[in-house]
Amino acid sequence: MSPADAAATAAPAYVRSAAAVATSTGADYRVDIRAGRHPLAADEPESVGGADTAPNPIGLLLSALGSCTAITLRMYAQRKQWPLDGVRVHLAYEKGPDKAARITRRIELMGDLDDTRRARLLEIADRTPVTRAVRGGTPIVPEPVRLPPAAERA
Repeated sequence: MSPADAAATAAPAYVRSAAAVATSTGADYRVDIRAGRHPLAADEPESVGGADTAPNPIGLLLSALGSCTAITLRMYAQRKQWPLDGVRVHLAYEKGPDKAARITRRIELMGDLDDTRRARLLEIADRTPVTRAVRGGTPIVPEPVRLPPAAERA
């Protein structure tokens, strides 16, 4: 068994649950994104040289956090058969002194929920997949560069 095979055998098994490709081809800052089969885009505001044709990357991060929060709370409430009529998640990325940054999140729960159920849903919000990824500092692991066969490069 080669060292690479041994390392692959010993490494924990990861299962891909999502994938995205971001492509920048122009002289501007716009990036075309394919998340699974869904097209998205990112850009920067005009104030920093972009054309403001799409959310900036932080806006996309906040969108991911907000949508994951809303989806997770809806799923939980449906499983429990709680009367959650809607979820609105307000998010902001704030910069502070000494390059510190934080995300603020305010969650509105709509429906005839008692205080105990509201509190439980807010606890669940702290354990959503994107919340955990952001808070936990999910590692970003570089993959080796894979060059196309020589015939395709020519």
